[in-house]
Amino acid sequence: MGIQLSLLVTVVILLAGWVAGVLPFLKFIFGVILPYVALAVFAIGLIVRVLRWARSPVPFRITTTCGQEKSLPWIKQNKLDNPSSALGTLGRMALEVLFFRSLFRNTKASLKDDRLVYSVDKWLWFFSLAFHWSFLIIFLRHFRFFTEPIPFFVGFLQDIDGFFQVGLPIIYITDVAILVALTYLFLRRIFNAKVRIVSLPSDYFPLLLILGIAVTGVLMRYFLKTDLVAVKEFAVSILSFQPISNELLNKLSPLFMIHFTFVCTLLIYFPMSKLVHLGGIFMSPTRNLANNNRMKRHINPWNPVVAVHTYEEYEDEFREKMKAAGIPVEKEE
Repeated sequence: MGIQLSLLVTVVILLAGWVAGVLPFLKFIFGVILPYVALAVFAIGLIVRVLRWARSPVPFRITTTCGQEKSLPWIKQNKLDNPSSALGTLGRMALEVLFFRSLFRNTKASLKDDRLVYSVDKWLWFFSLAFHWSFLIIFLRHFRFFTEPIPFFVGFLQDIDGFFQVGLPIIYITDVAILVALTYLFLRRIFNAKVRIVSLPSDYFPLLLILGIAVTGVLMRYFLKTDLVAVKEFAVSILSFQPISNELLNKLSPLFMIHFTFVCTLLIYFPMSKLVHLGGIFMSPTRNLANNNRMKRHINPWNPVVAVHTYEEYEDEFREKMKAAGIPVEKEE
């Protein structure tokens, strides 16, 4: 049910973008109103989610650890998996954010001869890393459409990304990588029974949405040409809050409007989806805190003041009755 619903919604978005590209009066709604709504929802939604996480009380160090904590001098500490300093925590976060270190340690459990067997499974890590890095590089390459003058790093990334220079136009490595990675991640949820049974529409829909963006982008670059000058004028006018003429809107092809509608939908959907882990990873107390519980006592500052009754006070109050009942006491008087 989850995949059918996600496919249906994706097809509806595709058809809406195509209709907007064909009917001139809808181009203003999808080309002017929709992007500003999407940018506002994305920015406000992301800020609200991050502030909500930031306000969450974290009085204790609840780090997720896979290694030896700092202990006695002759016991070797795992300084990256179980850091006790800010520098070690920074290294752990960097490895997690840039290289998905925890996912690299992923293992696969299966039954073999009625025995539970664990084996190495690096494919999920590899394709997840390929997808995220490709998506980032493609996004940075698109700055040539958003800005004038074009930032210096755009040409550098294009030179590296198109290193093999296969055909004309040059085939970018990230264009191929993101399509392959997304296909693997999507098919994995369909054909892996253990993953399929826990998958929800919120798992399928982002993959289909980003796949729609990638496919339409590849079609525009390599197969069905679009007016890139008009696209840049459109993007710059949107981000600079300048009026957009109907003549410029009419230059935008239906394929570009489908691509653009997918992008706007992704921006709107992003803050309310699992994709918001982009910001959440930095706010996760299981990752961004040093594990120094043995070196420092952490007291919850939100605990209310409670009137306690110590054992000494209890014994002073009931000492005679305790003696009469034969209960040993610490002090005779």
